[in-house]
Amino acid sequence: MSMHPMVPKPGRDAPPPVPGKPPAPGTPSAGRRQGHKRLLILAVALVLVIIGTVTLAVVRSEPRSGAVVPTQPAVPASPVAAAPPSLQDSVDNILGEADQYRIGLALADVSGGAERTFGDAETFTAASTAKILTAAAYYHLVENGQASLDDPMGDYDAAFQLKAMVNDSSNDSWLLLMDAVGYPQLIAYAASIGVTYDPEQNMLTAADMALILKKLYAGELLDKDNTEQLLSYMQDTNNEDLIPAGSRSGVDVYHKYGEVGGELHDAALLSYRGSTFALVIYTENPEGVPDDGQAEVIRDLTRAVEDALFPVGLTAK
Repeated sequence: MSMHPMVPKPGRDAPPPVPGKPPAPGTPSAGRRQGHKRLLILAVALVLVIIGTVTLAVVRSEPRSGAVVPTQPAVPASPVAAAPPSLQDSVDNILGEADQYRIGLALADVSGGAERTFGDAETFTAASTAKILTAAAYYHLVENGQASLDDPMGDYDAAFQLKAMVNDSSNDSWLLLMDAVGYPQLIAYAASIGVTYDPEQNMLTAADMALILKKLYAGELLDKDNTEQLLSYMQDTNNEDLIPAGSRSGVDVYHKYGEVGGELHDAALLSYRGSTFALVIYTENPEGVPDDGQAEVIRDLTRAVEDALFPVGLTAK
C-alpha cells in the first residue's frame, strides 16, 4: 500500500525573522522560502511514488512467463505476397499424384480476400475439426451471460472441458459441450456465421471450416480474451504430425486435426509477419481407414501453400 507523506503546515518550523531586518519588498521571508523548499521536496517525492506505483502495475499486468498469447505485429517486417497463380499448378500436381484419395483444400486470407478452393468442394465428415465450432458456440453463450466457464460439467468445469476438447481432442468433452449448447442452438449458431451444420451428421466442406477459422481469428466470433484462449488451445496439441509438421519455422500454426474412419483432416491458421491465412485440408481414403499417404499429402500441400504465400528464405523445421 502506498504511504502518503504528511504535508507540514506552511512555516510550521520556520525560524522567526531577525529583528531589525524586515524582508525587502517582493522577497519571501526565510520561513516562506523554507516552506516552499519543503513543498518542492514533497512534490518530487509524490511524483516518484506515482511513477513507482504505475511501474509496478505494468509489471504485474504482463503475461506470466510461458503463457501462450497469440499476437500479430502491428506492421509486417516485410511484405507477404498474395498467393500467386502458380499455386494452382503446385496443388494440382500434388492432388494428381494422390488421386487415390478424395481431397478438398480451402485457403482464406483473414483480412478478407484471397479465398480459394482446390480439389473436392463437397462435404466431408468433419470429424474433430468441428470441435472448433462447438467451442466457439459455447464461448458465445458465455459472452451472452447464458453460460459460464465455471459451470460444472462432467467431473470438472466447462473451462476444463473446452481445453480438453480442443487441445487433447477429447470426445467425452465434446459430447458434454454439445449437450450444454444444445443441438438446435448449435445449428442456429453455425447458420448465424454462414455455415450449414448439423451436429448429428457432422458434415462440413473445407471452405466451411476455413470460414469458421477466418472469422475466429479476425475477432468476428468472440471477444479478444476468449479468442486468444481458444487459439492457445490450438497449439502444442495431441497431434502435431499434419499441418504443423509440414510448416516452416517462423510460421505460427494454430490448428485442429480430425480423424475418423477413412477421414484424416487438419484445419489451421498460418501466421507470418502480420499476415494470417486459414488453411483447411480434408482427405478421405475410400478404403475406410486413414493411411500414411494421407498425412504426407497434407504435409506436401502445406509446404506448397507456404511457398506461395510466404516466399522468403525460411528454414524448414
